[in-house]
Amino acid sequence: MTTPGKSLTERTIKGGFWVFSLRIVERLFELVRMIVLAQLLSPNDFGLFGIALLTLSTLDTFSEAGFGQALIQKKEETKSYLNTAWTVGIVRGLLIAVILFFVAPYAAAFFKTPAAEPILKVIGLAIIFQSLTNIAVIYFEKELKFHKYFAYQFAGTIADVTVAITAALLLRSVWALVFGLLAGNLVRCIVSYIIDSHRPRLQFNKGQAKELFGFGGWILGSSILMFFITQGDDIFVGKLLGVTALGFYQMAYRISNIPATEITHVISQVTFPAYSKLQDNISKLREAYLKVLQVTAFLSFPIAGLIFVLAPDFTRIFLGEKWMPMVPAMQVLCIFGATRSMGATMGPILYSVGKPKIQVKLSAIQLIAMVMIIYPLTIQLNILGASLAVVIPNILALILIIKEVKNVIEFKYKDFLRLIMIPTTGVCLMLFVIFLSQKFLLSGNNVLSFSLLVLLGGIIYLGLIYTWDRTTEYKIRDMIGQVFSNLGLVKHD
Repeated sequence: MTTPGKSLTERTIKGGFWVFSLRIVERLFELVRMIVLAQLLSPNDFGLFGIALLTLSTLDTFSEAGFGQALIQKKEETKSYLNTAWTVGIVRGLLIAVILFFVAPYAAAFFKTPAAEPILKVIGLAIIFQSLTNIAVIYFEKELKFHKYFAYQFAGTIADVTVAITAALLLRSVWALVFGLLAGNLVRCIVSYIIDSHRPRLQFNKGQAKELFGFGGWILGSSILMFFITQGDDIFVGKLLGVTALGFYQMAYRISNIPATEITHVISQVTFPAYSKLQDNISKLREAYLKVLQVTAFLSFPIAGLIFVLAPDFTRIFLGEKWMPMVPAMQVLCIFGATRSMGATMGPILYSVGKPKIQVKLSAIQLIAMVMIIYPLTIQLNILGASLAVVIPNILALILIIKEVKNVIEFKYKDFLRLIMIPTTGVCLMLFVIFLSQKFLLSGNNVLSFSLLVLLGGIIYLGLIYTWDRTTEYKIRDMIGQVFSNLGLVKHD
């Protein structure tokens, strides 16, 4: 239910604040988790866990009903649909867990890693806990009540990090990662009933399910294609190069994609329900989208640039020498992270106006391009080749989706380019200064010098953006001021 007296802009900004705060806090905890576990466990352990997650994700994706997105996008009252959506989710979760238990030996044989079989049999519990979660958490997103979403998600993160690190210290094995995942999902399930009074019950309405799947079916198609785009390379690397190479590749992917996963997906999570409320007003939708694009580029581009230039130093200092083989792949995947961050701002537009079919077609083109080049590149260049096979099709897909979104909300190319060229130029100058500093002044061989390089890069980038903001129509300061005003941190005249 809409909160009286609060505009959509104010609710969206406050929702974004909570989601962004959640991501920052979560990632700080998970950064500690990653550094500690990378020291205690081996790349092979991460590869084993990666195989289990790949198998779980395969079953999860291919059975996705898309009911959650359908409930968020739907303009009419949806409370009566909750029991049906929850019931379908539980049946789906139980089936996935059972199937996973019985296919475990075959999945382990496919990757030639017998040690993965017991992990696969246990990890299905994670999807059961997830399916039992209170369906009302959907309304945290639909009605932009992200302060509740913060509490719900963060409780699981604390459980995951605490259990994983404790188990790693005691066991020194891949089971630390497994127990952390299970603990996180179980705690989120419990908290979902504590934080919201709604109590779903087992009930199935065929008509409601069919209606939700009318939209959700396209979500399923898009999810399957995106699974192969984002996980197909993992399957290929694990099968062709082995479990240790998969451990390197997944760690490189996770770090390099911070701009996409930690910045853009936060923004997309907030903007999808907000866009859905504006779907009948194209001019307002266009204005909102261009602002989102501006903020996304402003935040994600410098992060991708810093990861690119400091990847060797970060890996050596925080993860250890044993992880250095992943550095070239990490640097290439930074390009993927930056371009994916832009592309991810456009999907919510297509979904919000009820055109998920376009996203499905573009994802299919991207997948076909990746399939055509991944084998020869990986054979020649190992995980670096797999990284290139991911980056090149993503750039192609980005060009195509820009054209489609332009047709939907009718923006001008010059406005689009202006909003991304200023931060792009700032990042290039920032990288040049950091490169010179590494060569003549500082080397990032310890935590202090690494921190100074990060600080230097941030100062250079923000200084350049501030200068351009005062002399051009970029107006990023006005947007930041509006955010603080709506959060009540500054007075707005």
